[in-house]
Amino acid sequence: MRVISVNTGTAVPFANKTGCTAIDKRPRPGRVEVGSLGLDGDEICDLENHGGTDQAVYLYSLEDYAFWEKELSRPLAPGLFGENLTVEGIVSTDAQVGDRYECGGFILEVTSPRIPCSTFAAHVGVSDMPARFMAARRPGIYCRVVMPGTVGAGDAFVITPATGATVTLGELVETYPYKRISEETRQRYLGTPLNGRMAAYLRGERAKP
Repeated sequence: MRVISVNTGTAVPFANKTGCTAIDKRPRPGRVEVGSLGLDGDEICDLENHGGTDQAVYLYSLEDYAFWEKELSRPLAPGLFGENLTVEGIVSTDAQVGDRYECGGFILEVTSPRIPCSTFAAHVGVSDMPARFMAARRPGIYCRVVMPGTVGAGDAFVITPATGATVTLGELVETYPYKRISEETRQRYLGTPLNGRMAAYLRGERAKP
């Protein structure tokens, strides 16, 4: 898996519940420091639902972008979907919770898919984008930072598959909002190093992931 661009965003006024958003990510030159809470210089407005250690870095791939360019009949620039790393060589539906991506000493671990919101729809300019995004099962990849480091365009990550319970991001999207899954499936999901917000939602401790 190779990094095409490294993207960060600055908070700007927006007509949503927080009054601002930093979803508009733009490519950064050179190398960017990445710590436990994400990329240096990347701002987050809605700390209740975004960011944190389990959603520190968001990846979206050229393979998934190619699908959306056909779907939306227009070219799409890296960073449009709010991702920190635009990459190639992976399809997000196939990523598994617990997979690790390593480049030198920098290590990411997959935690969850993106569950889209109205801010995302408004930013992309497609009112029904959340429903279409879920139906397409191309959710992008949220990761936690296992080992801090730096990242730049051209970096190549080695993928180490998760061990233990196998749960793909495609399955997590397909079965959302988890009202009809079996208890066995729920426990299988919870047996992975899942995003803490999503795990709390599965345990009934949050109204949404």
